[in-house]
Amino acid sequence: MRGEDHQQSHVFSYLSPEERVRPDHPLRAIREMVDVVLSQLSRRFDSMYAKVGRPSIAPEKLLRAQLLQMLYSIRSERLLMEEMDYNLLFRWFVGLNADDPVWDATTFTKNRDRLLEADIAKEFLAEVVAQARLRGLTSDEHFTVDGTLLEAWAGHKSYQAKEGKPPSPPDDPGNPTVNFRGERRSNDTHQSTTDPEAMMARKGPGKESKLSYSGNLLMENRNGLIVSAEVFLANGTAERDAALVMLEQIPGVKQVTVAGDKGFDTRNFVAECRHLGVTPHVAQNLGRNGGSAIDGRTTRHTGYGVSQKKRKRIEECFGWLKTVALLRKLRHRGVCKVDWIFGFACAVYNLVRMRNLTTPVPAV
Repeated sequence: MRGEDHQQSHVFSYLSPEERVRPDHPLRAIREMVDVVLSQLSRRFDSMYAKVGRPSIAPEKLLRAQLLQMLYSIRSERLLMEEMDYNLLFRWFVGLNADDPVWDATTFTKNRDRLLEADIAKEFLAEVVAQARLRGLTSDEHFTVDGTLLEAWAGHKSYQAKEGKPPSPPDDPGNPTVNFRGERRSNDTHQSTTDPEAMMARKGPGKESKLSYSGNLLMENRNGLIVSAEVFLANGTAERDAALVMLEQIPGVKQVTVAGDKGFDTRNFVAECRHLGVTPHVAQNLGRNGGSAIDGRTTRHTGYGVSQKKRKRIEECFGWLKTVALLRKLRHRGVCKVDWIFGFACAVYNLVRMRNLTTPVPAV
């Protein structure tokens, strides 16, 4: 017989979110790795909170919720809280029971800002990389560096002269009409009123300029995992400066190699790499004045060709960060907050990659 379309509310619920998540769900492996990382950061969390007072949202739950926001490309905290309200999978991952109330979006954001002010993201990424190293998933000899522009949360109309006559009253306070024709603007003379630390930059000749930050990665070449991440001001030399900072952080005393595109083929960068004990396997820029800084002593080795093939995988990292983690257009202002969210997104990328590398392929 046909069943009735009737829903009856139960007074008690004996079903936990743990029972609703299937054993082979992809998030289970990620949750296990995240719990190991959070246990390593427990003492760090203790130092961030007062010993007395009203309990706040647990930092472990805040980070798990932030991780879900990036995994599922949720564009705002308000939508994330809405998803957590009715999604048992999200509740299970964060650590909430089916009957627990979900936080207000403003409460969640203010509690998370405490983590933004601390250097938790870099420590989280370091713990994830250490876990990958224990599993034998990373290389300690061969690396790749590269950078990309991250568009800031600021428009061209906010890019105004640092000093000069006061602007005239806008015709429309919400969306004023601004004419830049014939006006020479540069980062030396102009600054965004919305995000003063964002700088006007472009990807190359003929490309449009945008208010941006420079996001930089150091990737190991074995499985394409992100080892380190840095956000610098987009000043034209940020990629090479950030690369040297990240190379100095490589542990060990082994001779390592670093691959890169033609933008790293400068005499200063190559000399600094050799001074750090790093062999530069950067692409030769034969069209530059004075010729390439990389000669036949480096290119004749087989490893140079291998590095040139492996270095292209770093674009997969940037692609995931911009599309899935929604970092193509930033939602945070200031280099410190952007650096935090960029580093945390890199850790999330590693967790997804590690899960794929360690999960056995089912037999056909």
